[in-house]
Amino acid sequence: MPGVRANEIKVQVENDNVLVVSGERKREKEEGAKYLSMERRTGKFMRRFALPENANVDTVTAAYQDGVLRVAVEKVRPPEPKTKTIEVKAG
Repeated sequence: MPGVRANEIKVQVENDNVLVVSGERKREKEEGAKYLSMERRTGKFMRRFALPENANVDTVTAAYQDGVLRVAVEKVRPPEPKTKTIEVKAG
């Protein structure tokens, strides 16, 4: 996400299973500059990612450094299987 500031990026979790990354890339105005073409687009953007059922949405973290946004979603540990021993009666 080069050209976007960290305070212009919003990371949300909707409905406990959709990760939404949105923001706006603003064009920096330079006096006297004329562009024939621009390498990066400007304007609003939004991407949605479906999260797996075992995603722990309470521990989602996001970090932005050098134009790279890293979003970490931990998995929920599966429940420990309960084992019940049944006594075998003779008879």
